[in-house]
Amino acid sequence: MSSPHGGLSTKLFYGFGSVAFGVKDNGFAFFLLLYYNQVLGLPAPWVGGAILAALVVDAFSDPIVGYASDNLHSRWGRRHPFMYASVVPVALSFYALWNPPAGLDPGGLLVYLVVLAILVRTFITFYEIPSSSLVAELTDDYDERTSFLGFRFFFGWWGGLGMALVAYFFLLRPTPEYPVGQLNPEGWRAYGGIASSVMAFAILVSALGTHRHIPYLEQPPEKRPFSVGRTVRELRETLSNRSFLVLFLSAMFGAMAAGLSSSLNIYFNTYFWELTQDEIGILTFGPFLSAAAALAASPVLSKKLGKRRAALTIYAAALLLAPAPIAGRLLGWMPANGSPALLPILFVYTVIEVGLIVTASILVASMVADIVEDSQVTTGRRSEGVFFAARSFIQKSVHGVGVVSATALLTAIGFPEGAQPGEVNAAVIFRLGLLYIPLIGSVYVVSLLFVAAYRISRASHEANLRRLAGSRPGGEAGVHPRT
Repeated sequence: MSSPHGGLSTKLFYGFGSVAFGVKDNGFAFFLLLYYNQVLGLPAPWVGGAILAALVVDAFSDPIVGYASDNLHSRWGRRHPFMYASVVPVALSFYALWNPPAGLDPGGLLVYLVVLAILVRTFITFYEIPSSSLVAELTDDYDERTSFLGFRFFFGWWGGLGMALVAYFFLLRPTPEYPVGQLNPEGWRAYGGIASSVMAFAILVSALGTHRHIPYLEQPPEKRPFSVGRTVRELRETLSNRSFLVLFLSAMFGAMAAGLSSSLNIYFNTYFWELTQDEIGILTFGPFLSAAAALAASPVLSKKLGKRRAALTIYAAALLLAPAPIAGRLLGWMPANGSPALLPILFVYTVIEVGLIVTASILVASMVADIVEDSQVTTGRRSEGVFFAARSFIQKSVHGVGVVSATALLTAIGFPEGAQPGEVNAAVIFRLGLLYIPLIGSVYVVSLLFVAAYRISRASHEANLRRLAGSRPGGEAGVHPRT
């Protein structure tokens, strides 16, 4: 059945739910390491290890949730029961992450962080995977999928950035006791309360807004008795798709690069560039422009170049631009800290760098959607949930692998805990930039090489649609134009 409710409103409701993931992801990627390390006093390697432990749990929970949402039978379809069920647990667990009980010793605080990081990741999985999977059911058009996912990434970035602005300008304010606002624990506790409420609201609005499409979405396979062996076999068969494997590996390294950049962003801004609280807040406005530009650019690039070629172009540009300002400082080409020219240069650079990251992410997610039909031709099953579980795992790897890489780098250079801007040894600051450049560059190179091996094009996608349409009883190409 073709949904009569396509178009802009569908894209808006579908995209708006990503505010929840954006707020969570921004908190994990930009703030969590600083909060637990510099504010609460846990050693950086402990924080990185805790987040890595949660990431390992995700490696198992994500495909399980994806498989379950592909096969669920309910009067609300395959996806929406998971979305509604996630609202309250997501909010409560994210609030608790930023409000640990007083008086915990370091060991107790580490256990608390591990448990809460796992809970937040797991509960957001119950929303994000079924919700994001809807794109492959709402439209099978090669370019429309890129447009749908452009809205999802747009709202994800705007939601996360909006919450960051609230934190910088209203919550993390300096006090006589805490002259550096980022180190004010009361601000972080308030952040947890506001952010958790925003996440619950976004999930509920998106679920209600897309609820009317349930009768027109793909139906689950016939009910069968549960079998662990069959489930594992089907998961293995689904995930062995060649284009999926190379794209997954490419996106993992791309996520590592983005995660490393975002995890160290506040360290570079606070200690490397010695920006003030308000200057960091001003820089936060840049990615708003980046996300809007990516929303407009990604469908155009998809149409003009095709998704694979467009992604390769973006990754190559990111490889060249990502370390540029830091390399410029090490070579003595950047204005001195405190110079009026420094902030405008960093602002323009931020807009460009983040724009490249968001555009590449949109294109990769759209490439994942096209794997659904490519796999269905081979396996006879639609596995949107499983493939978008892999995408969700990749996204969460941004802060998981990124934070681990960042903590390893900070440990290697001997970065002090509880450091004040301007008081860190100059040699430590220099080593921070010197090690960051080859590390970020190498992961971008590996990501680019893997995405080059992706094989689904516009022509092959349309051939898959014709083949699947012809295999339906009375089927003809174009039977399912869910746009």
